[in-house]
This record gives sequence, structure tokens and C-alpha cells, in this order.
Amino acid sequence: MKSKRYPKEFKDQVIKDALEINDVGQVAKRYEVHPKTLYRWISESKHKAWQQTSSESKKTSVYIPSHKEYKQLEKENDKLKNILGEKDLEIAILRDLLKKKNPGFQTE
Repeated sequence: MKSKRYPKEFKDQVIKDALEINDVGQVAKRYEVHPKTLYRWISESKHKAWQQTSSESKKTSVYIPSHKEYKQLEKENDKLKNILGEKDLEIAILRDLLKKKNPGFQTE
């Protein structure tokens, strides 16, 4: 089978359409390109985009919280765990009450 060569502009247009529509099969049919080829083009374009990204931008893409922010996040996490535990306990109590035939309701 003879391989075809496509111009860069054509590949960029096809990749752009595939990412917009989010349906590689449909775009491949429209442009008469094999879907595997289109998937490879998309993968290569993402890899090239990362290579062209400046090293300064790559450094800022990773966020490391400071010690103060870390402690604050730990406190918030503990608080949310406590709330979740209370909700789980409340749900367990309500389910237990539903299982009983005549739960004793308090009347005032």
C-alpha cells in the first residue's frame, strides 16, 4: 500500500476539527484519512506543543504549597472528614430507624 504525504496546514486543520467535534472517526471519514493516522497526528501535536513550551512555563505548571498553606489545607481536610463522618453516622441512624417497624418517636 502506498503511503501519502499531507501538508502541515492540512494536518493542522484536520487536528483542529477533530478536537472541536470530538469525534475522530467522523472527521477521518470527512477528510478521507485513516482514523489511526489521525490519532497519531493528534498525539504528535500534543507532544510537540509540550516541547515548544518554555521551561519557565513548565515550572509554573507544578504547584507546591508553602508550609503555611499546607497546614491550612490539613485543617480544612480534617474538618471535612469530621463533617463526612457525622453525615455517615446520621445516615446509619436513619437507616436503622427505617428498619424498625414502630420506631419510638418522642412526643412533647
